[in-house]
Amino acid sequence: MPPSTFLTCSLLGLCGFAWAGQAAPLPPLMGAGGEPGAGWRVVGFPKSHADLPLTRFEPGEADGVPAIQVLTDGSYGTLVHDRLSVPPARLQWRWRLDQPLSGGRRAPDLLSKEGDDAALKLCVMFEHKLEQIPFWERTVLRVARAVSGEALPAATLCYVWDSAGPASREGSNPYTRRVRFIVLQGRDAPLSRWVTETRDVAADFARLFADELPQGVSTAAENLPAVHTVLVGADSDNTGSRSSGWITGIGWQR
Repeated sequence: MPPSTFLTCSLLGLCGFAWAGQAAPLPPLMGAGGEPGAGWRVVGFPKSHADLPLTRFEPGEADGVPAIQVLTDGSYGTLVHDRLSVPPARLQWRWRLDQPLSGGRRAPDLLSKEGDDAALKLCVMFEHKLEQIPFWERTVLRVARAVSGEALPAATLCYVWDSAGPASREGSNPYTRRVRFIVLQGRDAPLSRWVTETRDVAADFARLFADELPQGVSTAAENLPAVHTVLVGADSDNTGSRSSGWITGIGWQR
């Protein structure tokens, strides 16, 4: 698909679900009736791809832990809450994968356009300055913003639970370098088991987007772009596969 279409679809989303006492919880993800909580919205592909199923986000429990179940079936979707404008800090959450991407027409592969699917991902979007990104990418981003009507961020960092690749893999999305990723849990990670993650978002951004930061400037959080949006999502539209996972306890540590 065209880079601008991918940006329109992927640079959207945010999810929060209260958990740890020392973390600053994001607003509740789901309302009492299972609808998105106040300030949250489900985002799928634009109207030109309206026939693509939405990933399902359903409140429930896994091993007694209240959480959001994330289910894909040849689908794409995120939960979005934007307009944050907060400095990057340490972010923590809990997640688990019960069923990795499977049963599709091709194997998942984060480094290829044909296999670019993730069973679980948590992404952070930044108010990155346009003048710090290459001219062609800046042009594509402006087109995507015009098409979507959204203030799409110029830089997105995704933490991924990958069904096929190894943990610790880092790279750029095959459609656009505006999205860069870190695989926290890979193909050898145990299934159906809760995992707690804590990430220094400022340090991760400074490392993965080092090529677009001014030389000689400190990479302390106060010198980095503010966080515009946080997202939770999963997709299996490229591989035509299915997956099932859970996430909860997303919060900032200050």
